[in-house]
Amino acid sequence: MDLKQSEDSEARFAAYVKGLAGVIGHADRTGPLRDYCTGLMLPGERKSVEPMAARTAPARTAAQHQSLLHFVGVATWSDEKVLAKVREMVLPAIEKDGPIEAWIIDDTSFPKQGKHSVGVHHQYCGQLGKQANCQVTVSLSIANHTASLPVAYRLYLPEDWTKDRARRKQAGVPSEIKFKTKPEIALDQIRWACEAGLPRGVGLMDAAYGNDSRLRAGMTALGVLYVAGILPNTLMWRSGTGPRRKGKPMNNTGRRDEPDLISAKEVALGLPKRAWRTVTWREGSAGELSSRFARVGHNKLIPEKLSPEWLLIEWPEGEKEPTKYWLSTLPATVSFQRLVDFAKLRWRIERDYQELKQEVGLGHYEGRGWRGFHHHATLCIAAYGFLIAERATIPPSGPHSATPFQAPRLPDDYRPRGSALAA
Repeated sequence: MDLKQSEDSEARFAAYVKGLAGVIGHADRTGPLRDYCTGLMLPGERKSVEPMAARTAPARTAAQHQSLLHFVGVATWSDEKVLAKVREMVLPAIEKDGPIEAWIIDDTSFPKQGKHSVGVHHQYCGQLGKQANCQVTVSLSIANHTASLPVAYRLYLPEDWTKDRARRKQAGVPSEIKFKTKPEIALDQIRWACEAGLPRGVGLMDAAYGNDSRLRAGMTALGVLYVAGILPNTLMWRSGTGPRRKGKPMNNTGRRDEPDLISAKEVALGLPKRAWRTVTWREGSAGELSSRFARVGHNKLIPEKLSPEWLLIEWPEGEKEPTKYWLSTLPATVSFQRLVDFAKLRWRIERDYQELKQEVGLGHYEGRGWRGFHHHATLCIAAYGFLIAERATIPPSGPHSATPFQAPRLPDDYRPRGSALAA
C-alpha cells in the first residue's frame, strides 16, 4: 500500500469510526472506540486489552489499559446498535459483487483453562474437535460468494450456568437470559433477521443445527428457505410413501415409529447408479472443486408441518459410503448445480471465522463478564467489517490485506503479562 492509499484508508477509517460513534452514546467513548478497533487491526499475536493498550498508546500504556478495559467491560453501549451500524456501512461493499445469497447459522468455540469466564463449560469444542472446557457462541451471518458478515452473535449459556445465581451475578448475566439450546438461539436470530428486514438469503447450517426438525419447521413458518446438513441416521419416508400415524405425538427426534421410515443413509445406498452425477461448485486454490452427488425427489419428509424437502447426498469417488447429507426446501425448479452450490457455500463462514479469530482476535478477550465478552465480539466484527469494506477498494492484483495501520514501536521496558521476560 503506497502513501496515498494509506492516507485514503485512514480517512475512510476515521469516517467509519465516526459512524459507529453516532450510536455508541457518550462522546468520550469515541477515543476508546477508535483505539480498540485500531488495536484489533494492528499486527500482533495477542489482541487482548493489555497488549492493545501498549500498541495504541506506548507512551501511556497504564492509562490506556484502564480506558480500554472500562470501555469494553463496563460501559453500557448497545451491541445491537453497533452491529446494525456496521451492517449499514459494510453491506454496500459486500453487495458490490452481488446480492446477499445466504443466511449462515453457525457456532464457534473458545477453549478456556478456568471455570469462571461466563458460559465456560465442559462441552463439545469445535476448535479442538472434542469435549473440552470452552465457551460457545451462536451466530447468524449474511453472505454471498465474496464475503460474510456476522449480524447476530450470542453466547450459549449452559443450563448449569442459568441455574447458578452466584455465577450469573458475578459474570453480570442479564436476568432475562434463560436457558435455550443452540438451535433455539439460532431460530431467535433468524426470527429477528426477518423482523429487521435484512436482505433475504437461503438459510445454511451444518448437521448440528439442520438435524433439529423444530428449527427447520420454524424457518419454514418464517418463510426462510434452507439447505440444512443432517446426519445419515435421520429418518424419512421412502419415496412415494407418507405418514400413517398422524395422530400420534412425535418425540424430540420427530419419530412416531412409522413402519415405512428409513434412514437417509439407507435411501442413499438404495439409489441406482444413474442417480449420481459429478457436480463442480467453485474454483478452489488448487483448481475446480467437484464431487459426486445425488438428489432425491422433492417430497415432504419428517415432520408433516415442514415444507417439501430435497434430500441431497454427497458420495465422493473412492469413498466406501456417502459422506454428507442435506435437506433443502429450495423449489422443485432449482438446478442440480445450484442446489450443490448452496450446500457448499457454508465454507464461507469457516474461512471468515478463521480470519476473525486469527486477524482481529475474536477469541482473545480475557475478561470474565457477559458484557465484556459481547462488547469485544462486537468490536471485532466492527473491525472485520471495515477490512471487508477496504478489500472492496483494492484492485484484483492488489494485496489481500487492507490493514491501514502500522504498529508503533513499543517502549524498551514494556513486558506483557505472562512473558518470560516479565517473570
